Amino acid sequence: MDQHGGANATVEAGRPAAAGPAAPRKRRRRWPAWTVVTLLALWAVIRAGGLETGSFLTQLMTVTPIGAGLAALTAILSLLRRNRPAALAAALVGAVMVSVVTPRAFGAEQPPASGAPLRVLAINLFGRGDAQTVVDLVRRFDVEVFSALELTPAEAERLDAAGLKQLMPYRVLQADFGATGSGIFARHPVTELTGLFTPIGHNMPAATVTLPGGGKVEFVAVHPNPPLGRMEAEWNAALRALPSPSPATVRVLAGDFNASLDHRAFRDLLDRGYVDAADQAGKGLTPTWPNLRAIPPIISIDHVLADRRVAVRRVEIVDVPRTDHRGVFAELRLP
Repeated sequence: MDQHGGANATVEAGRPAAAGPAAPRKRRRRWPAWTVVTLLALWAVIRAGGLETGSFLTQLMTVTPIGAGLAALTAILSLLRRNRPAALAAALVGAVMVSVVTPRAFGAEQPPASGAPLRVLAINLFGRGDAQTVVDLVRRFDVEVFSALELTPAEAERLDAAGLKQLMPYRVLQADFGATGSGIFARHPVTELTGLFTPIGHNMPAATVTLPGGGKVEFVAVHPNPPLGRMEAEWNAALRALPSPSPATVRVLAGDFNASLDHRAFRDLLDRGYVDAADQAGKGLTPTWPNLRAIPPIISIDHVLADRRVAVRRVEIVDVPRTDHRGVFAELRLP
């Protein structure tokens, strides 16, 4: 009786001991994966639907390409831990994110533009960008219009001393101390445009550039404040205030938009009739900020936008020492 009872006790004790605590432990191991998947899914829904509001979500959208990578990593790790439902869910979330960011890595078909060429350079100089490098870029790319952001009076003097005055004698400058200053430098005659729109944020000069042969382009140096904290509403207003394309003229907007293709406000601006040059050239995923710091550039907030009738022939993302932004060069062909 003692042996029989002991055997039964062993069997009975063995069954719940093997199954009971294991299930809770398994659930505890799986909840972190499902938490990550749920947060990524919310991110994907907000991005796909253009539902971001407030400073945090607006900033989060800027790194959506990284979110796509996180979703893929979560799917792989979940699969390795044999959490197949979480792996499948993460893969679906990743597919949604990839579907919105991947197209910008491929060039788009261009309109049959046959007008004059226009070579544009936009750089946020951070008030101290290396002037000689800027001038060398202007020479190398034969730049015709240069949009300079965070342009201080001292930086403007350094640029001219490095040779920009000879290369680009025409300009509309609103240089200022700190981040406020901006300017348009041109190889061809310019006329300042006033009343085209109401700038919100930093200085945003506008000018009509008269090209050889008599063609004209309206050009705006763009630099709204970033969507940080209470400035998020101002940033939205600044992008809405930028001038729309016009059938009567060709407009180009170039500078530091503090916005990416993953922002609804920026896509709304494009939907008015602009194209993003880097996106058109298959370089829309090349990041421009922050640069020359401990971490490499991770977001794309510097852009050249052109009337959708304009063809984009070439785009280069360039480095300039002593500034935290990379520059954007775009070779355009006017209609």
